[in-house]
Amino acid sequence: MQISDVTGRISSLHVYPVKSCAGLALPEALLTETGLDLDRAWMVVDEAGEFLTQRELPRMALVQTAFKGDVMGGGGELVLRAPGMLALHLRVDVVEAPTRVRVWRDEVAAYDMGDVAAQWFSDFLAPGGSGRPYRLARFDPEHRRLSSLDWTKGVEAPNQFSDGYPLLVVSQSAVDDLNTRLKAAGQPLVDARRFRPNLVIEGWEAHDEDRVGPITIDTEEGEVQLTPVKPCSRCPIPNIDPDTAQSHPSVTDTLQAYRQDARLNGAITFGMNCIVTAGVDRWLKVGQVARADYTF
Repeated sequence: MQISDVTGRISSLHVYPVKSCAGLALPEALLTETGLDLDRAWMVVDEAGEFLTQRELPRMALVQTAFKGDVMGGGGELVLRAPGMLALHLRVDVVEAPTRVRVWRDEVAAYDMGDVAAQWFSDFLAPGGSGRPYRLARFDPEHRRLSSLDWTKGVEAPNQFSDGYPLLVVSQSAVDDLNTRLKAAGQPLVDARRFRPNLVIEGWEAHDEDRVGPITIDTEEGEVQLTPVKPCSRCPIPNIDPDTAQSHPSVTDTLQAYRQDARLNGAITFGMNCIVTAGVDRWLKVGQVARADYTF
């Protein structure tokens, strides 16, 4: 094996089927050009088609997601559960009417998932009969939504409903380092779920993902290459406890002291957005070796 500056292993893989709802930790995941298969394939929108996240609706954190049946074969289901709600079963190969939705500054083609799904999300996210309607949309795979060409240096990197890039990589040591600081301040510890990564890598130094070039992962089908392109700036979502949907500013307050990033004009960053530069249609698995070289 090639000797690299940093060598670690994938300690966990995460897919978030519905943008800003709870994710799934998977033992393996298929890599597509838009990231892990079915990651951010669905999104909750308001009556104007504008995307919604935990920033506005922290209760979205309590919507649990699961896959059932032959998802890869197209016949499986996405199953959604939330406190006080009956489970919502959605076939992954069924959509309803075409629609247009907006995620950040991008207006994209999508499919509405129907009135039952809309009522389910409206009932849970607007408890007490507030009456605000929400709908669930599915990304149209024929639509090509590209990451910022400025940050990818001209490489076309499509993604679905993610904030802007196919994958987010976080080192476990970065989470451990944050917890050391939280503990010293007498604050509750957190886990990687606060940062909604797709890949967590153990064995690297804290924030090595900030300092490396292309990440090579050895799979059974051959090498995968993920290229870090942009630090991930952080909104208040990491303050939201994924188990309770309660928010406390301790995470952001702690990061403010040591994670202001000059590359983003002093914004707080944690983790690196990556694009897929080799290895589409290969399987990533927990335990696979992830290696990279420093870029300085």
